[in-house]
Amino acid sequence: MAKLTLNADAEVIAQAKRIAAERGTSVSALFGRFIKALANGQGQRKPLGRLARRASGVIDLKGRSDKAVLAEALKDKYGL
Repeated sequence: MAKLTLNADAEVIAQAKRIAAERGTSVSALFGRFIKALANGQGQRKPLGRLARRASGVIDLKGRSDKAVLAEALKDKYGL
């Protein structure tokens, strides 16, 4: 196996170590899987359709997640 040295901000390194520990793997293995996923086309965003492009930015989330906004809209719609 070849060796590779990467440079990153201390915060990024800490995040990588935390994520690897949570998943029970190493940063090297995590990086390897990430690169393989990118090479296989996973994680790529598909282009937005015409309707989605037109609707983009219509709602101001005001710091809320999209799921919270959706839940609120459904509650309003169904009177819950």
